[in-house]
Amino acid sequence: DNTFETSFGHRRNTNSSISDMSFSSEMDSMSPMSSSLNSICPADVRDTEVQGSIQFALTYIQKLGEFQIFVVLCRGLAVADPKKNRTDYVKCSLLPDKTKLGKKKTSVKKKTLSPTYNEVLGFKIPMEVLRIQHLNITVSHKDTFGRSSFLGEVDLDLSVWDFSNTQINEFPLKAKVGEVQIWVKDCKNLLPVRGSMINPFVTVLPDMSSKSRQKTRVVKRTVNPMFNHTMVYEGFRLDDLREICVEITVWDQDHLKNYYIGGLRLGLGTRSYEVDVVWMDSTAHEVNLWNRMLKSNAEWVEEVLPLR
Repeated sequence: DNTFETSFGHRRNTNSSISDMSFSSEMDSMSPMSSSLNSICPADVRDTEVQGSIQFALTYIQKLGEFQIFVVLCRGLAVADPKKNRTDYVKCSLLPDKTKLGKKKTSVKKKTLSPTYNEVLGFKIPMEVLRIQHLNITVSHKDTFGRSSFLGEVDLDLSVWDFSNTQINEFPLKAKVGEVQIWVKDCKNLLPVRGSMINPFVTVLPDMSSKSRQKTRVVKRTVNPMFNHTMVYEGFRLDDLREICVEITVWDQDHLKNYYIGGLRLGLGTRSYEVDVVWMDSTAHEVNLWNRMLKSNAEWVEEVLPLR
């Protein structure tokens, strides 16, 4: 069911943007419910310093309905681990719709700072959808324990890309944009909106696109659900995190529809990109958590917040 009904008498279509939802004045008062512990961290700033470049070509095959990235090589990559053998690979993602299309990776290349790949990575996607995506190409180093170190990225806005250009292009690698991680731990003393027991789950909507909405599993028949679910959102810059709002909502799942229980809005509670918006209404506690995250230098911050 794509439509959720809130406890305040209005309906929200989850295919719409976050700006379509405005809380009633009843949301201004805190309910006697405690939210999950939300831990948020920005991108890991401890990665290797970025240097070097990558060569690739892009093409769209109309007959196949497939977008193809021909990954040629990298030059002059940074040294992630000078004491051990190197294994480097290239990962391609389409943003914001990574969840449906997934990530495509090349093979790994060992013992070189200028690996050659000559591999084609493909996404089955209509051209009209491709035109509203960003292509993110990331180069990473994988150590013997399977842990990855970021070596650089290229981010292309495909809405302005010339798809008649099928030549091999060389781009300098750049430092990565931010990553926000949200760890939803649990909820306490949820207020049932129908009967005595509920089937709660949590959704998170971090920006203007409902495609980016993620949710936890449903925990059945409890007012104290334990989720321990981590959600990861990539592609943010630090300046963006000052302008957006992360909306976290708790729902009760029923057979025919989902009932709204309560929510949070994490942000600075100010204007968004110089525009007054109704959803930038974070409380003092919510603003404090967001500020702590912005200053945390890739460390987890943790809080218990009341739902409203």
